Amino acid sequence: MDPVIEVVALFLGFLSWIMVGITIPNRYWKVSSLDGTVITTSTLYENLWMSCATDSTGVHNCREFPSLLALSGYIQASRALVIAAVVCGTFGVVAALIGVQCSKAGGENYTLKGRIAGTGGVFFLLQGLCTMVSVSWYAANITREFFNPLYPGQKYEIGEALYIGWASGVLAICGGACLMFSCKLGSKEKTGYPYQPTRETVYSASASRREAQSTYGRNAYV
Repeated sequence: MDPVIEVVALFLGFLSWIMVGITIPNRYWKVSSLDGTVITTSTLYENLWMSCATDSTGVHNCREFPSLLALSGYIQASRALVIAAVVCGTFGVVAALIGVQCSKAGGENYTLKGRIAGTGGVFFLLQGLCTMVSVSWYAANITREFFNPLYPGQKYEIGEALYIGWASGVLAICGGACLMFSCKLGSKEKTGYPYQPTRETVYSASASRREAQSTYGRNAYV
């Protein structure tokens, strides 16, 4: 295993974990502006938990969604996926911290540490996949409603939280792939052992030496 690749993968996974944690409470998953006079112009924005509105004077009001079952299916699924992403990222960070070679946790058993690091890479991949599916599904519904001329409700555009979520998913997938790739390379490396002569070789060499000495003595006195 390459320690440099492991450290880079750990950094990418940790950064993606922080970014998905920022994405969840961010209020700007989707944004819409209602143009009017200077006084009546307002901005509407929503996330997975609440809907907010801000007018031109800076006053904003937020209303949490009252019922989980009354929400659209994609919002419920996005909630579950981002929570699963945070959980997978937590396990991935812990496993990567234990499995990297530069860490003293886990002892000196590098084979076991490599397997733990590989497990952390799998968790990072799951985190990235959950994040990408969640934000992409949410964005797909925004664009579908926006370009639908028959949609009667308020049309929104993609907010900044989705871009953070996409970046988090890409970093998590890259970090997980690097961890798994480094562990795969480490498993292919063969450990060399110094050559040690066997007892039979030592005994045969000693016997040949004694035989040569005895023969030399007989030739000298004959």
